[in-house]
Amino acid sequence: MHSYKDFAYLYDKLMDDVDYKKWFEYILRILKKLEITPKKVLELACGTGNFTRYLCDSGYDVTCFDLSEDMLSVAYNKLNMYRNVTILKQDMRLFDFNKKFDMIISVCDGINYITEYEDLVNVFKRVNLHLEQEGIFIFDISSYYKLHEIIGNNTFVEEKGNIFYAWENYFDGYNNICEMYLTFFVKRGDKYIRFDESQIQKAYSVDEVVNALKEANFKNIDYYESFTFDKPNDESERIHFVASK
Repeated sequence: MHSYKDFAYLYDKLMDDVDYKKWFEYILRILKKLEITPKKVLELACGTGNFTRYLCDSGYDVTCFDLSEDMLSVAYNKLNMYRNVTILKQDMRLFDFNKKFDMIISVCDGINYITEYEDLVNVFKRVNLHLEQEGIFIFDISSYYKLHEIIGNNTFVEEKGNIFYAWENYFDGYNNICEMYLTFFVKRGDKYIRFDESQIQKAYSVDEVVNALKEANFKNIDYYESFTFDKPNDESERIHFVASK
């Protein structure tokens, strides 16, 4: 059995179907719609830096952080060529910088890893504190529908290159928590090395997220169906939120 450190190095192979370019272009569409041109950007839960690269390439003054040192190690190897990024280890619930930002973002359901409502409110309060008066907060969640119905209590098996993995899930309907247990077998030479990883995500309703934003003193709140400007429906799998003071 191996640790989360091993998972950090497998992460990019498992996420190779995520279109970060499309994600970044959607953020640009939001900014254009709101007629906002941010310069200083903070990315929460940056993971291995896949999205961060698009921010850096676009010339933003970027600060990014994650809680996992191993994810950050991978991110650093990707981002150390840039001079417009600061990479730090911080906890979303506690982060503290002596500066404010024009835009704060979190992509690819980083917010779902905040599993207590009180902590969610606190994250949003930290964001509000670090946001310029005219700044914007953009993030997304995997919807309640996705975590409950699609991932739910299902098991998935997949093979990607030299990686074979089984993904077993359990949904706790009382607490609206999705527990994910992953077992990887990575082929190295003529042997397979086993890695085990577990993750927990909270299934939030739109109302819960909106209420948490309001408790954190956000005034202007919109939310959209995945990569559109349409309102989400009962079967939306990803929901994007846009909030300002």
